[in-house]
Amino acid sequence: MTVPITVNGAPAELPAGATVAVLVAERSGGHDRVAVARNGDVVPRSSWATTELSPGDRLEVLAPTAGG
Repeated sequence: MTVPITVNGAPAELPAGATVAVLVAERSGGHDRVAVARNGDVVPRSSWATTELSPGDRLEVLAPTAGG
């Protein structure tokens, strides 16, 4: 069974029981400094492992970029 969610505006599916930590591990592209918002609320890094994703959740995974 999978959980349908939206990540950075695109549909995605993760295994049932997946947490924010699982999402970050799959989607962070090797960045260790990312922020995650779930349904418009920032998820503290300390809660990633215990924040289970639910069907319909809208997540934003944001990584800083260098610029000028």
